[in-house]
Amino acid sequence: MSYRIEKDTLGEVKVPATKWWGAQTQRSLENFKIGWEQMPKEVVESFAILKEATAAANLRLHKIEKEKSEMIQAVCRELREEGAYEHFPLVVWQTGSGTQSNMNMNEVVAYRANEKFVEAGSDTRVHPNDDVNRSQSSNDTFPTAMHIAALSEVKERLIPSLKRLREVVENKADAFETIIKIGRTHLQDATPLTLGQEMSGWAFMLKKSEELITQSSEQLRHLAIGGTAVGTGINAHPQFGNYTAEEISRITGDTFYSSDNKFHALTSHDEIVYVHGAIKGLAADLMKIANDVRWLASGPRSGIGEITIPANEPGSSIMPGKVNPTQSEALTMVVSQVFGNDATIGFAASQGNFELNVFKPVIIYNFLQSVRLLSDAMDSFNHKCVAGIEVNEEIIEKHVKNSLMLVTALNPYIGYEKAATIAKTAYENNSTLKETAIELGYLTEEQFDEYIDLEKMVRPTE
Repeated sequence: MSYRIEKDTLGEVKVPATKWWGAQTQRSLENFKIGWEQMPKEVVESFAILKEATAAANLRLHKIEKEKSEMIQAVCRELREEGAYEHFPLVVWQTGSGTQSNMNMNEVVAYRANEKFVEAGSDTRVHPNDDVNRSQSSNDTFPTAMHIAALSEVKERLIPSLKRLREVVENKADAFETIIKIGRTHLQDATPLTLGQEMSGWAFMLKKSEELITQSSEQLRHLAIGGTAVGTGINAHPQFGNYTAEEISRITGDTFYSSDNKFHALTSHDEIVYVHGAIKGLAADLMKIANDVRWLASGPRSGIGEITIPANEPGSSIMPGKVNPTQSEALTMVVSQVFGNDATIGFAASQGNFELNVFKPVIIYNFLQSVRLLSDAMDSFNHKCVAGIEVNEEIIEKHVKNSLMLVTALNPYIGYEKAATIAKTAYENNSTLKETAIELGYLTEEQFDEYIDLEKMVRPTE
């Protein structure tokens, strides 16, 4: 491999000749050989948006030459369009402010800009710190990129996936609205409801989660940009943050603002914690839904077996013909990871010492992983499981007829204590509720048939 020599304030560094990064990126590669988790490409893309916006803002403020600003902006657009991720190799486990990822972007943009100037025969040169990073600090750029990436992924990936799953669940709920089944509380038999009603609860969970995530995500529109080193805005024009937020809004087609208090924006990540809390709420609901599906589909002959799910693959390497609820298992494993990510984000966000939180890379890595995993898992669960759910009406009818909790409907007519006696006696004698009620002399056959009306039991009574 051939190398070139790059310089920084610590001296000379050998950099692979085909790579666009500089000395500080190379030092990070050599100093932090930790794990395999690279800085997410969503953060890289957000940094490219940010650097394009800052170049435009500095031009508006007459802080950079027009030729340099336009070239920086052009390179940032090129990076986003072509996805040159091989030039952004840094791991998550680096400086807690994300300084090296900021410098990685600064160095790549400067290198590529200078290549283009040379190709054009121009003597103009771009410096990674003085030009690309002008009016900025890693301490305000990295949290800004965090918010851009987080909001974009929530809006463009998570919410659409959530909507798709909710639509299919709602359609299933409508289709099964008249299928009366036994309800269950405490994993024990309860009064009847329809399968459609049961699934409508799932649908409303998804609807509520969508509302909570969307509402909380509004806080991500507030950016740290303009705060520079400690929040004072040193070396930046007073309007730099506002202008950059305007430019980011122009580039993304979304609305962003420069934070009203940069001291908060650098040392606190409560917005990320807040949004991820809503995402964790979605994960909790998905755990419930996935578990319900695998319980209801359990069997096929020795479980509940009230629904069937698609047979996507052989369920066992030794037991022929076995079908397992693998989509539920995958989704619940993802939920477990999201719960762990939430704990990591919460702890990391608590570590804002004085003017800076230095757990930023792990916060955004875990946030984006949660969004990606939940989005993918919801789509998989949707297409490979929920869409193919069918009803086993024979089993459902059997469970309803055998349930002792139908006796609840007799409470208004004979009272709780007599109804309880019927249930207990029927259970002990292995007889039906009807047989027991008549035998005990509490009801006639006609009265029992009138009062035990499944259609009435699944709706409120006047």
